[in-house]
Amino acid sequence: MSDIQEQIQREREAARQVCSTEGDTSGECAAAWDTVEELSAEAAHQKQKAPKKNSFEQYCEDNPDALECRVYED
Repeated sequence: MSDIQEQIQREREAARQVCSTEGDTSGECAAAWDTVEELSAEAAHQKQKAPKKNSFEQYCEDNPDALECRVYED
């Protein structure tokens, strides 16, 4: 996830640079900020998609044969 955050930061800096040279109302400036917005939306989507596991779930994932992690079906 940190890779996308770094990419967002790079694109944000690039957008500021483009807007300062081309003007705040230029198409290039708008396109640069659209890129930042799309990356931010993707980061938010990835965050929602992967729910965090609690410590017990993580333990069972790491130790599937542990007695505590056995699943019995009726």
